Amino acid sequence: MFLVYHPEGQAEPTRWRYNPRRLMSVEREDLERRTDRNFSTFTTDVLQGNSLCRRALLYVFLRRDHAKIRFEDVDFAWDELTLEYSRQELLQMREQVSSTLHGAERAAALESLDKDIADAFDDTAEEGKAGLPIAG
Repeated sequence: MFLVYHPEGQAEPTRWRYNPRRLMSVEREDLERRTDRNFSTFTTDVLQGNSLCRRALLYVFLRRDHAKIRFEDVDFAWDELTLEYSRQELLQMREQVSSTLHGAERAAALESLDKDIADAFDDTAEEGKAGLPIAG
């Protein structure tokens, strides 16, 4: 999964690989403090669109490139920050749908996934099987 930040006026979006299991412990602890959630709940809330969680996550990634940035300085329009599955993650979801759903529900889900797969960022640099971005 990718955290994609595309502020107005920036030609190309900034894309960070978001894998909760690969965040450093100090980053995870900071996210827990800022959002008042344990990390497992935080990862679920990020996926569900919680504004504070997404802002805190953006802060973590921006701070990696700009060490002096303050949390209070991180502000964005809602449509400037998105989460996107990689092509590999979508292919994994497609496999699961193919084996678990049936009939019209399966056909509709596969059609939707195929559209997303066609537009998805190809993350071939990542090794191993893609996993969904929930911390365990």
